[in-house]
Amino acid sequence: MPMKNEVGVMAGLKGDGPSLKYVAEFGLKVCQLCCWDGTLFTDTLADSIREESARTGVRITSLWAGWPGPAVWDLVNGPHTLGLVPRAYREERVRALNMAADWARRAGISAIVTHLGFIPENAKDPEFLGLVRAVRKVAQHAKALDLEFWFETGQETPITMLRLIQQVGAANLGINLDPANLILYGKANPVDALDVFGQHVKGIHAKDGLYPTDPMKLGHEVKVGEGKVRFPDFVRRLGEIGYTGAFIIEREIHGDQQTRDIAETVKYLERLLAR
Repeated sequence: MPMKNEVGVMAGLKGDGPSLKYVAEFGLKVCQLCCWDGTLFTDTLADSIREESARTGVRITSLWAGWPGPAVWDLVNGPHTLGLVPRAYREERVRALNMAADWARRAGISAIVTHLGFIPENAKDPEFLGLVRAVRKVAQHAKALDLEFWFETGQETPITMLRLIQQVGAANLGINLDPANLILYGKANPVDALDVFGQHVKGIHAKDGLYPTDPMKLGHEVKVGEGKVRFPDFVRRLGEIGYTGAFIIEREIHGDQQTRDIAETVKYLERLLAR
């Protein structure tokens, strides 16, 4: 029997208290754990997360692992700072992702996720070939730990993401599809993108947004259902291609409005998934 899609939320890894309490506050039982601070990857905290997950019944789909160095989320400086693409930071970030995989294994989490950056569209670009080798290193390390390595969408076109996966050639790769990011970066329509790489989608970020109108900046994120993702069509198409994973809500604002938007999105997605 196929698994039932669940609605979850992003949860930040905390070193000073429960990390999964935030998930339970929305009445949810699934999350993606996120961490940009590698100093938190200790055995003690890994054991604590494993215990907290077992005690609360909150399932962690994956660890979203950040990397050291600069990160500029725009269309101008992003290509030089984000992910494994910039050669100046590549080896350091490979080591950071391998460390995250080690920690995830101990914490009982079965996949790590990250942004790779602005993947070159030219298959013969030396930077593309260097990226393939770097991704393969992380994928091999993850495979040795019996983990999967997923790539969050956004800074690349769907066909470029598919080309990378094929060129790396590792069986433990997957896509964490953030439909809003495809729009915010002006890269694709997320419903149509499923025709390109749908078979590789392992996770979903439930996020919405508007296309960029300033060619130097990203588009604007909005509450799920108010942007260009077309969530009813998106959810239906995911069902058609057999997606049974979680829908992890990500609302990248702060404060009370974030809490209200997430709570409303839980209800909205549950209605869509019940159809």
